[in-house]
Amino acid sequence: MARATAAGLVTAVVEAQAARGDARLVLTGGRNGNALLAALTRAPGRDGVDWSRVELWWGDERFLPDGDPDRNHTQAREAFLDAVPLDPARVHPMPASDGPHGDDAAAAAAAYAAELAAAADAAGGGEGGAPRVPVFDVLLLGLGPDTHVASLFPGHPAVREEARTVTGVLEAPKPPPTRISLTLPAIRSAREVWLLAAGEDKAEAAAGALAAQDPFETPAAGARGRERTLWILDEAAAARLPAAARG
Repeated sequence: MARATAAGLVTAVVEAQAARGDARLVLTGGRNGNALLAALTRAPGRDGVDWSRVELWWGDERFLPDGDPDRNHTQAREAFLDAVPLDPARVHPMPASDGPHGDDAAAAAAAYAAELAAAADAAGGGEGGAPRVPVFDVLLLGLGPDTHVASLFPGHPAVREEARTVTGVLEAPKPPPTRISLTLPAIRSAREVWLLAAGEDKAEAAAGALAAQDPFETPAAGARGRERTLWILDEAAAARLPAAARG
C-alpha cells in the first residue's frame, strides 16, 4: 500500500507543478504515514519531481522538544526529508515544546496558524472562502483505530473548533497528551484529502468512519477534500467494508 500510494503521490505532485508551478503537501506521521514517506524515497518516479518547488506542512505534531524521536518531524526527517533536495525554507514543521513559545501549546498553535496565513497571503489567499491557509494539493491523514485523524480525537473539544485553523490539543487520550493539530476547517480546505489505513486494527475504524455522520464522535468522517477524498486501505483494513465499497 505504501509503495502504491507513493507512486500516486509522485504523480499528484508532478501534475500540481505542471498546472501551478509549485506543489503543497501536508504530511502525516504514525505507522502508515512514515511507511509512505520511506516508500516515497524509493519511488521510481521520484526524480521527476522538482523537490525545490515542493512545500511541506504537517497535519499535527506531538508537542515535544525539537529532535525528540516521537515527533512527527523527526521521524519524517529520518524517513524522507534528508533523502530529497528540498528547499529548507519550504519545510514548515510545527513548533516544538522547547521553542520560543515554551510549553504553551495554544501559543505554539497560534504561531503555526499565523505562518499558514502568511503563506496563504503570499500566494494570493485561499480559494472559495476557505480558511487562511495555503491551498494544499494533497493533505495526508492516517486513520487511528479510534477513528482519530491528525490529533483530533473522538469526543474531544478540538474536533468542534471552527474559528481557528490550528489548535492546541490538551489531555489527548493517546500519549503524549499535549499536541498541536490542524482543525477540520483547515483540513477541508485542501484540494485532495487522502486517508491511509493498513492492518487489521484499522478495519473497524475504516468501516465506521465511512458510514458515520457525526465527526465529533468519528473525526475521520469530517475529513474531506474540496475536489477529492481518497481512502487508501490495504486488504486487512478494508475487511469490514461492504463488498460493493471495496476497490
